[in-house]
Amino acid sequence: MEKIISAIYGVIAYLLFLIAFFYAIGFVGNFYVPKSIDSGTATTFFTALILNMLLLSIFAIQHSVMARPAFKKWLNSIISPAIERSTYVLLSSLTLFLIYWKWQPITTIVWKVENETIATILTGLFFFGWLLALLSTFMINHFELFGLKQVLNNLKNKFTTTEKPKFQANFLYKLVRHPIMLGYLIAFWSTPLMTVGHLIFTIITTLYIFVAVKYLEEKDLKNSIGKAYEDYQNKIPMIIPFTKRKK
Repeated sequence: MEKIISAIYGVIAYLLFLIAFFYAIGFVGNFYVPKSIDSGTATTFFTALILNMLLLSIFAIQHSVMARPAFKKWLNSIISPAIERSTYVLLSSLTLFLIYWKWQPITTIVWKVENETIATILTGLFFFGWLLALLSTFMINHFELFGLKQVLNNLKNKFTTTEKPKFQANFLYKLVRHPIMLGYLIAFWSTPLMTVGHLIFTIITTLYIFVAVKYLEEKDLKNSIGKAYEDYQNKIPMIIPFTKRKK
């Protein structure tokens, strides 16, 4: 029964991730969602700035702290290791829902592209970024990344904590080390209509991505994988393609 409950828990966490991911497209792009980055009741600039920074900070702290090996070790001591990743995915999705719900719009326009062709190109790049981020998860192990593989293997008595994910550098991972993050950056910056609220969101998330990846995730990957990842770092740029200097 415990394994069945864990499997249901993992499936629910995965479905909430899908909802959060696809809602994010509408939220950032102001497409077909009840509450987007530029919609809702406006408040004063400083109130909106403080609340929005708080929301992004909550996401950053949750996302970074729960991904660290020391926290995972502690969490695995109080819950089944099979649902550790699903728990991370679940709480990440819930913090995103909190952002969608409480985000305060700041609708002062920073730029507005009037040229239809350029506006169409930017919109196309916006959707390309989201597609790139999603497809990149399948170039490693999508279902393991979002915890579904673990809970289903646990249900079939095949789950083990000793087996480490195999290091892979497939497809876009031969272009940059973090194509998922590249996709998000393209999506966040590609817009024909940039408001102050959208720009604050984009700048903060961009800074977070570069800092968290370079000083947290890369360190953990290097410690976990070892020399193979060091060699990978020396050959492939982190996020921006074609920026690695050949030695």
